[in-house]
Amino acid sequence: MKFYDCKTAPSPRRVRIFLAEKGIDVDTVQVDLASGEQLGEGFRRINPDCVVPALELDDGSCLSEVLAICQYFEESHPEPPLMGRGVEERARVAMWNVKIEQQGLLPMADAFRNAAKGLKGRAVTGPDAYEQIPELAERGRQRVAKFFRRLDAQLAEHPFVAGDTFSMADISALVLVDFARWIKLEVPDDAAHLVRWYGEVSARPSAAA
Repeated sequence: MKFYDCKTAPSPRRVRIFLAEKGIDVDTVQVDLASGEQLGEGFRRINPDCVVPALELDDGSCLSEVLAICQYFEESHPEPPLMGRGVEERARVAMWNVKIEQQGLLPMADAFRNAAKGLKGRAVTGPDAYEQIPELAERGRQRVAKFFRRLDAQLAEHPFVAGDTFSMADISALVLVDFARWIKLEVPDDAAHLVRWYGEVSARPSAAA
């Protein structure tokens, strides 16, 4: 089994934190995104979408997408549970994880990829080239800033994003907050509940992954 990673990219970091929380060690291969290694024929055979993370299983087949890879490890290593216990908790973790992706991580990617000078002509991940749209960068920043307020309101009522226990939703939110610094966007000082939560989850050993 091999985990295809890039230490500087936010998506595979979500998997690394997940694995660290589970105490799972997997052979790791670093993919140099800066040089375009993900677009080469070698990596295309592993993941035709030309993105990390990817997980090559023992039989040579591959899984891609953060949630698919994490689900594989959740099923194969159920303790500690990071996707919820019981029907309702699993549904809440899934719900909040999707909200974080759709309202946080995707707008964040728009803000970063449509403004970074080194990504001209590569505004969208994957095998196809797309030009940057500056207006999407500004809209992305606005959406992320608003979503921080949404998270703060949720965390006013719960110790963790999806409820009473640390979960995949917290992993995704942690990566979002850290990724925000790439576009010079910080958690507002008056978002006290989000600040409290971030201090706690960023102190977990897995956050260094």
